[in-house]
Amino acid sequence: MSPELFSSLCVFAVVTSVTPGPNNALLFASGVNHGVRRTMPHLLGVVLGFAFMQLALALGVGFVFDALPGLYPTLRALGAAYLLYLAWRIATAAPPDEIAEGEPAAARPRTSRAARPMTFLEASAFQWVNPKAVMMCVTAASAYGLPDRPVAGALLVTAVFLFAGMPCVALWVLLGRGMRGFLQDRRRLRAFNVGMALLLVASMAPLAGDIARDARGLLLLAAG
Repeated sequence: MSPELFSSLCVFAVVTSVTPGPNNALLFASGVNHGVRRTMPHLLGVVLGFAFMQLALALGVGFVFDALPGLYPTLRALGAAYLLYLAWRIATAAPPDEIAEGEPAAARPRTSRAARPMTFLEASAFQWVNPKAVMMCVTAASAYGLPDRPVAGALLVTAVFLFAGMPCVALWVLLGRGMRGFLQDRRRLRAFNVGMALLLVASMAPLAGDIARDARGLLLLAAG
């Protein structure tokens, strides 16, 4: 890979990793609600899960999507459903200190639940239904792969995203951690959680258009 192409890959990896998206929104919210230490499994799940998906797609797993045309639309629909579930979980989570104070379960709102950060496995699996992550992987593999050395190219692209992704996503956790003082007030924290849930839903706008097109295609196919 030429130095110019490698530089372009590094810029692409940093920009796509640090800009807002479902992963960074969830990490930011987790940094606010749970702090850095409890968010570490979530963070590592994002970074390592994304790296594994990048390597798998770059090595040819993407051909499965070509062989099974209905697979990717199905994953997109599952991803949308899971994002809605995560948004609901953030919006209705009771503040951690509320649970720690031993508030009786009967006294809590029926919609609230004990706050819990995502686990390593949950965050890793989420990459496969995260539309932004999948498109990042596909674009990187197609634009920066090495046709004459596919394995070396896949490893190089994966390594760049691995080393660029860690500080980029960690930044969102640290930003969230830095806001904890301001959000000590329960009303502010609840308003923040609802706002982050709405932001997560808003990030689905491009995905919703794709799902609608997939649905129309299936209806036309069934009608024909």
